[in-house]
Amino acid sequence: MFEATTILAYKGENHSVIGGDGQVTFGNCVLKGNATKIRMLYNGKILSGFAGSTADAFTLFEMFERILENRKGDLVKSVIDFSKEWRKDKYLRRLEAMMIVMDRERLFILSGTGDVVEPEDGKIAAIGSGGNYALSAARALDKFADLPESELVRESLLIAGELCIYTNTNIKLLEL
Repeated sequence: MFEATTILAYKGENHSVIGGDGQVTFGNCVLKGNATKIRMLYNGKILSGFAGSTADAFTLFEMFERILENRKGDLVKSVIDFSKEWRKDKYLRRLEAMMIVMDRERLFILSGTGDVVEPEDGKIAAIGSGGNYALSAARALDKFADLPESELVRESLLIAGELCIYTNTNIKLLEL
């Protein structure tokens, strides 16, 4: 687990939303409180977010964007190719980062070892140090509340920010 951030993705009936907090931590110090750890890719058709080392995450974003372009935006084929490339490269296998990528149809977690995981429910995924808090909150809100997708993600991340010392409540969201 990375002591760096919280990223939460939710694929609802009407929208796909990804959100992240803004805290950057180095050891026991907060370096920055308003970082952006989520992005739109492939002409705004893919949402992504990262947890872990920032430099490593940028390397992975660039690699994934290249593969996504080569695959003409096909998310499933892109995550498979990405995983193959990640696992073959000795340098990449040492990167300390995780990513979530999603479109309107699918949602995937890309692990630091090159694994591709599709969430069991197919609609909620979280990574980072506050990921389990955000995931738990999102599952409860999905089951018992009638919130728009963006509010479900925001409220879940706010709960994580109240519980995890590596996560703050400066929340940013992207939506498809």
